[in-house]
Amino acid sequence: MKFIHLSDLHLGKRVNEFSMLEDQKYILEQILELVRREAPDGVLIAGDVYDRPVPPAEAVTLLDDFLVRLSGLGTPVFLISGNHDSPERLSFAGRLMEERKIYLAPVYDGTVRPVTLTDRWGAVDVFLLPFLKPAHLRRCFPDEPIESYTDALACAIRHMDLDPARRNVLVTHQFVTGAARCDSEELSVGGSDNVDAAVFAPFDYVALGHLHGPQNVDGDRVRYCGTPLKYSFSEVRHQKSVTVVELGEKGERRVRTLPLTPRRDLLELRGSYQEVTGRSFYQDLDREAYVRVILADEEDVPDAVGRLRVIYPNLMRLDYDNRRTRSASREVEAVTTARKSPLELFEELYEQQNGGPMSREQRAYLAALMEDVWEEEER
Repeated sequence: MKFIHLSDLHLGKRVNEFSMLEDQKYILEQILELVRREAPDGVLIAGDVYDRPVPPAEAVTLLDDFLVRLSGLGTPVFLISGNHDSPERLSFAGRLMEERKIYLAPVYDGTVRPVTLTDRWGAVDVFLLPFLKPAHLRRCFPDEPIESYTDALACAIRHMDLDPARRNVLVTHQFVTGAARCDSEELSVGGSDNVDAAVFAPFDYVALGHLHGPQNVDGDRVRYCGTPLKYSFSEVRHQKSVTVVELGEKGERRVRTLPLTPRRDLLELRGSYQEVTGRSFYQDLDREAYVRVILADEEDVPDAVGRLRVIYPNLMRLDYDNRRTRSASREVEAVTTARKSPLELFEELYEQQNGGPMSREQRAYLAALMEDVWEEEER
């Protein structure tokens, strides 16, 4: 049984105010060609299909065209919502689309029914579990103790009709402990979004979405395929790809990647203004690429952005790396609270006010309260 694993398309995304729609259309064409060539038994799309809950019309049209063309190839598609998606909007008309073998995860109600495919070794059950927070599970299972994301995922999996003798595939969208983040990804508002990989023990393959860098978490059995495009300069060294997983008999698995080539790459260039504008510097570069330039000049260059765009028309960002900026950076680092979650900040305040840390019970109560508040804001 062969699957192609995709995630985090982020259709409609803008990077440094540049629309990525044409780049996304280009890369989806490339993915369609890979699907034609590989002829998989299914395509797994593990969430963050759109970049925001109410996507622009052009992004909806792009997804519609992609799904229609996948369906035209006769390839079943398994798609879930991520934290950037609206599960209600994404699952609209899901039961009708099943007739075309497009399987959309419905809004989570405590029940996940598998889609079963068969090959010469028997059945493969595919479970679609959209992005979940503890608050979702507490609503569905009020009598179960759910304090963390790990508790929530463990609870959701316990209530699946899993047959351990069959091959089981899970498509989900979460942050698994030990995985490496990028700057373009969101931190959990509660600071407790880590999911222990041990909860996925019943599955032969877990197709994850959420993180932008392709990586294995628990061998190649639990895997992030990463984004098909680079969406921040923290991703400049990524080799974007799609993941292909082939399941043989129970316990047998082969995972490989197929590289993707973007319409325009994302590059980071460093040097003085004189260096980066010298023909010897840029003559071998793709000057149509999206570019971040980091100048080493001690003084700001007048109209640097306008002058650099003559050479690099898709300049996205200009920064300086010199004595002044490094000194300012050190000052900011000394006082910054960046990338600390609201829960961590509250814990620090509590300890300052009370002379000691919060108890486990207090932390769990506050985390649950925060989840409930943000859940209400997202409705």
